[in-house]
Amino acid sequence: MTLKKVFSVVGPGVIAGAADDDPSGITTYSIAGAQLGTSLLWTALLTWPLMAAVQVMCARIGMVTGQGLSAALRKKFPRWLIIAASFALFAANAINIGADLAGMADAGKMLTGINSHWSIIGFGIVIGWATIRFRYQQISFVLKWLCLVLFAYVITAFIVVTDWRSLIHDTVIPRMPKGHDAWSMLVAILGTTISPYLFYWQASEEVEEEKSAGLKKVSQRKGATRHELLVRRLDVGVGTFFSNLIMFFVIVTTAVTLHQHGITSIETSRQAAEALKPLAGAYAYAFYTLGIIGVGFLAIPVLSGSAAYAFAECFGWKQGLDEKFSRARFFYWTVILSTAVGVLLDFSRINPIKALYWTAVINGLLAPVLLAGIALVASDRSVMAGQPSSRLSRFTVWTTAILMTAAAVGMFVF
Repeated sequence: MTLKKVFSVVGPGVIAGAADDDPSGITTYSIAGAQLGTSLLWTALLTWPLMAAVQVMCARIGMVTGQGLSAALRKKFPRWLIIAASFALFAANAINIGADLAGMADAGKMLTGINSHWSIIGFGIVIGWATIRFRYQQISFVLKWLCLVLFAYVITAFIVVTDWRSLIHDTVIPRMPKGHDAWSMLVAILGTTISPYLFYWQASEEVEEEKSAGLKKVSQRKGATRHELLVRRLDVGVGTFFSNLIMFFVIVTTAVTLHQHGITSIETSRQAAEALKPLAGAYAYAFYTLGIIGVGFLAIPVLSGSAAYAFAECFGWKQGLDEKFSRARFFYWTVILSTAVGVLLDFSRINPIKALYWTAVINGLLAPVLLAGIALVASDRSVMAGQPSSRLSRFTVWTTAILMTAAAVGMFVF
């Protein structure tokens, strides 16, 4: 299959999967490996089918209803509840953007020596401008290429790992978390892997795909063929596998270097990279650091865009990355505001990395509620235009919600 053919098949699913491994996610996985070694490697195997089922369901909602997630949820739940969820999403995403910009700026300073404050402003302006200036297909094309930067973490792992046998054992033989910190880390991993912003982004990008194909009205977009749904399942399956593969290799890298050498107290991706250099060499350090910058450019438009889609559907704003600024002002102002708040957080006294970690924990607590709403919407034949999700999909999503709830309860109990 040619590269052009591959790019024509993959789309929103691969972008969403790759965006899940943003600098904040890399930080969470790095902390997990440094603090707990390989004891949570098995989570990468667990979260792939769960994440895939959730993203496929969100994609199906977007494809068969012709609308995004907020619009679909409004048909089942009170408007005030959807608005509250949108504000919670905006707040969490803004903190994530701040943490991601901080991680990118730290990585830039390590490689170039440029002051991180200037880099934060520069990265924020460039990403915000590009999101507004370029149209959906252009943004989608660039984001697909940016997915490749995540292979930096695969390369890094192969540089530092010598014994794969024990790693495979810890991957396929789960070990239950012991103590509050381990349970908190499990909730953080689930929260940063199965993230609410990806639910909104996945559904809305299905709508964008159909708009770019000329289906401008909701009535034209309703329903999807079996082939279209099959292609998207493949797309999402590849994207979520890729996402969890990178998570696996980041945990492996920090576990076999930092944890094994007693370096367990890290709070930032910069600390992880600096500690990695003397243990694993300059190449591992460079790949790890470059990856942080690349995934930031990939993830921040997804974070700001998902909040903009959520608000637009709540308040009936004109929306879409194919719209000009003059026609979708409120949509784009949400993109600008969430990015600006992220920049301001980096100039405040708030530690963005700690805020980011606890945002992942909060997402792990809130996601089950949203998953329940998604499962109920996907079960409704009326809302789903006669094409509800299968029983297996609904069972898997409900199982995901229950597991995330159990992990959260475990964190407080133990």
